[in-house]
Parts: sequence; C-alpha cells; structure tokens
Amino acid sequence: MKKLPLLLQSFLSSLGVLIYVSAVAWLMTHGERLFGKIKDVWGPILILLLLVVSATITGALVLGRPIYLYFSGEKERGIKLFFYNLGWLIIIIAVLISILASR
Repeated sequence: MKKLPLLLQSFLSSLGVLIYVSAVAWLMTHGERLFGKIKDVWGPILILLLLVVSATITGALVLGRPIYLYFSGEKERGIKLFFYNLGWLIIIIAVLISILASR
C-alpha cells in the first residue's frame, strides 16, 4: 500500500475532527428537540460522557498517527505530522471565524 503524503494525512485527520465536532455540535443544538428536556442527573452524566468520548476520538485523530510514527522510530515524520495537524486545525478555525464574522 502506498503511503499518503504527510500533508494529506494531516488534512484528512483534521477533516475527520471537523466532521466529528460538527456532528456533536448538531446533536447538542438539537438535543432538546430530539430527547426532550432532561431534568434529572442523566443530562449532566450524558454531557460528561460525551466530553470523555469526544476527547478520546479527537485525540486519536490528531495524536494517534504522530505518536505511532514517533515511537516507530520515525520521530521527524511524527513531529511534522503533529504540527501539520495543528496547522490544518488552526486554518479551519480561522475559516470558521471568518465565516461567522462576515454574517
């Protein structure tokens, strides 16, 4: 299997984060309509569990491959991939802020 260039790998990882975060944001925006008003302890439990799962998923998307490369002896590639991921995420944030500011 041919290796994808690091820049493309990082773009795909960052795109995965954007898609996942968008799905969670949509769920949180429409949660009351979907599930009704939650008045007991289950609402906060659900939100905290969602936080833990989200941190795990996004952490795996951003850090998983760079850590794997780093500990597989490809330290330079792992570090580059991490910073490429970070760069793409910063670009995505800047684009979203620009879109919101232009409204």
